[in-house]
Amino acid sequence: MAIEKSDFQFEKKRLKDTKTWIQKEIHLADENDNELKKKIAELKKESRGRYSEELETSQKLYEITHKNLEKYIEAEDQPYFARIDFKEKRKDNESFYIGKFGLGDSKTGDEIVIDWRAPIADLYYSKTQGETSYEIPDGFIDGELTLKRKFLIRDGVLTDAFDEGINEIILKSGDNENSLTDEFLKINLEESVSSKLKDVVATIQKEQNDIIRAGKNLPLIVQGSAGSGKTTIALHRLAYLLYKYNKTLSGKDILVIAPNKLFLDYISMVLPSLGIDKVMQLTFEELAVKTLQIKGKVLTKDKKLSAVIESKEKQNYLTESSRLKGSLLYKTILDRYIRYIEIQDAETEDIKVDGITIFKAAEIKRLFIKDMAHLPLDKRKDEIKRYFKIKIKERLPELIEKMSFNYEYIIARIKKTVEDSPDRRKKIIEIYDERDAKKKQIIKLSKEGIEEYFEKWKHSDTKALLHKMLKDEEILEKVAEKSVPKNLWEYVINEFESNNEKGIIDSDDLTTIMYLKFKIEGVPEGFTFRHIVIDEAQDYSAFQYAVIKNMALNDSFTIVGDTGQGIYYYKGINSWEKLIKDVFNDSANYVQLTQSYRSTVEIIDFANKVLSKQENCLEPAKPVLRHGKEPEIIQFKGNKEFAKTLDDIVKMCEESGKQNVAVIGRTYEECKYINTFLKKHSSYKWDIIKDTDKNVKLEKIIIPSYMTKGLEFDCSVIYNCNEKNYGENELDKKILYVALTRALHLEYVCFEDKISPLII
Repeated sequence: MAIEKSDFQFEKKRLKDTKTWIQKEIHLADENDNELKKKIAELKKESRGRYSEELETSQKLYEITHKNLEKYIEAEDQPYFARIDFKEKRKDNESFYIGKFGLGDSKTGDEIVIDWRAPIADLYYSKTQGETSYEIPDGFIDGELTLKRKFLIRDGVLTDAFDEGINEIILKSGDNENSLTDEFLKINLEESVSSKLKDVVATIQKEQNDIIRAGKNLPLIVQGSAGSGKTTIALHRLAYLLYKYNKTLSGKDILVIAPNKLFLDYISMVLPSLGIDKVMQLTFEELAVKTLQIKGKVLTKDKKLSAVIESKEKQNYLTESSRLKGSLLYKTILDRYIRYIEIQDAETEDIKVDGITIFKAAEIKRLFIKDMAHLPLDKRKDEIKRYFKIKIKERLPELIEKMSFNYEYIIARIKKTVEDSPDRRKKIIEIYDERDAKKKQIIKLSKEGIEEYFEKWKHSDTKALLHKMLKDEEILEKVAEKSVPKNLWEYVINEFESNNEKGIIDSDDLTTIMYLKFKIEGVPEGFTFRHIVIDEAQDYSAFQYAVIKNMALNDSFTIVGDTGQGIYYYKGINSWEKLIKDVFNDSANYVQLTQSYRSTVEIIDFANKVLSKQENCLEPAKPVLRHGKEPEIIQFKGNKEFAKTLDDIVKMCEESGKQNVAVIGRTYEECKYINTFLKKHSSYKWDIIKDTDKNVKLEKIIIPSYMTKGLEFDCSVIYNCNEKNYGENELDKKILYVALTRALHLEYVCFEDKISPLII
């Protein structure tokens, strides 16, 4: 049943009062902010560059208070988005207003707005009216949920209100509309797309909330259909984890691995908008270059994919090479190679000083092979060196005593055989001086000898080690054990040599070099994380996961992807179950999301026809009940006709308030071709997107199919979806499915000559 008009008026007044209160809090916080800034300036002047504990304390306090001020300023226009009424057992019924941030009264300490991540807010996302409970650190709070109300606030004004359970829209005019879907969600989904991913704290659904609030000490793998909100869920999960584990987890403990720079820009506003900063966000290639500290032009996975798509042969050595280098077989080969290096490294020599043995080879070998076996190879050497530096302090007196004994013996013989005279005394003094100099020399040489010994023993160039394995036939035969065809090995070796000569590093080889570095030198300082998020996770190989796993404490991962969009079919993940078994030792939480929130029913149904033709037999995406125009299939003859059709589409979109139109080409080369003729024949200005782009306004763009993953557009136009561009093969099925699932509202599929069999 609908709420009374008086309730709507009550909520309007409540919002007005809350905004007035926030304005007062902003005024107080701003005054405190300015006072602290003045104090810091004075303390800096007084300290004159010297350390000041008071200054450090004031600066830390300013960081906290200034963030608090920013929180109130951001909340002023929309302090909350929902209300729940909950009656705890043996207590009165209470109303709680839920917002993006928790807002407290600075004078009374009362919480006026509850943070969406707070335990009680779980009632809003996951519970229904009636007897229920919510979890707190010490157990559960039981009671009755009597109301769930949602607010649509625009520019600081309450425009609509919704009560869950009846799905009725409550308007000022009193109009009602029955629907099979959540009207609040529907209105939010029908908004025009932004050039940045938005926070969705107001519209998080139950199945999404369960993922966001899942524990962090097991890998969480989410298989999500296109438009299911995988990326948004993953980033909101980070916000939740940082809130819940605020004493042990901060932004600098987290790594987000994203598919490309454009995608990183697209998600760049979400974490700051949720009050989170200092999270490292990188592509895999950027992460590898940073950890390895190497220079050179990187052949990215997107450039390789582009070469594969352009290739007329669907199976060739390019894909077979990537498949091998991404496999756990390749990891096994490298593990054997590391064992080979270990055996070579164990063939040690004595450490000698001036002909005197200070540490025997047998002792060094025992420490290296047995006592330090749990550490990476060079870390073992560091630990042995550290141990020897301590031990040498105990051994030096013994060595010096032995050396001194020889000199004392020589002096005693002189005294016994030579009569006392100035010459004898001079000779004895010379011997004593020589002895003292020898003492100093032994101390110096022992320290230098240890440093020199371990410097020569360690491996200075991990890339060179890979080169050695590939070039040395004897080593390669020993570690590969005939598991790889000879012709493929020859291609891999020649490819590596060719890239090396050109100063190019293949992204697949980056994975290999990282693995060798981690096993030989250990993970570099600053690259071990308490939680790692991997987006578009189906595009990474099993071997890449095995490498990244070394960087995550307690295997704490959020992994989100869709094997239906696995366009890197030759190396990526096509079975989450296999990844869980082979990489995570059967220890991971797996969740599947099939509800799609991005596109209309008509667009999703159209895309699902292509999905159903893929080999992986995934459950098709289920759209929310938001209807729109059927995708339109348009045949064109020539570039001029396509440009005119496109201009008509853009004009219609703009008239309906939709500004964002993407023309999706199969490859980057095709996009360049489209751009050439649109410059001549289109009335609009178009921007072409390439894989190195970082900041792009997603208004009128031409973009390769493989670059669209994770992005969304008001309207998408598939260019030339004919049988030549999209044929009956797994790669084309996947890239076309990706392209068809980007549109929120409108979709056009254009073709020349004969239409692709994939959409018939």
